[in-house]
Amino acid sequence: MVERIDSSPAPDRLSLTLRATGDPTRRAILTHLAQEGPSRVTDIAARFDISLNAVSKHIMVLEKAGLVTRRTKWREHLIEVQLDPLHQAFRWFTDLRSIWDLRLDALDAHFTKDKTDD
Repeated sequence: MVERIDSSPAPDRLSLTLRATGDPTRRAILTHLAQEGPSRVTDIAARFDISLNAVSKHIMVLEKAGLVTRRTKWREHLIEVQLDPLHQAFRWFTDLRSIWDLRLDALDAHFTKDKTDD
C-alpha cells in the first residue's frame, strides 16, 4: 500500500476563516452564538432544518478555523464563538478597501483634471 503525502502547505488562519464563513449555515451558527452566547450543540441544531450530524460537521469546520471553541461538561457540549479570527478578516478587508479608495481617488483626480483642461 502506498501512502500519499500531502505536500501542499497548511492553510493560514485567514484562509481557514474565509472558507469556514463561506457557508451560510456556518455564518448563521456564528451569528446565533454571538447573539445568544454559548449554546449546546443540540440547541444549535434545533434552529436548522438539517440533521444533528450535519450541524456537528459545520461546528467542526468552525472549530478547525478557530471560530468556535467547545467546552465539555459531562455529556453536554457547549459551543462558544471566538471573534479574533473574524477581526483578522476584517483588517484584511479594511486594507483592501483603503487600496481601492486610493485607486479610485487617483482615477477621480485624472478625470477631474481632464475636465478642467478642456
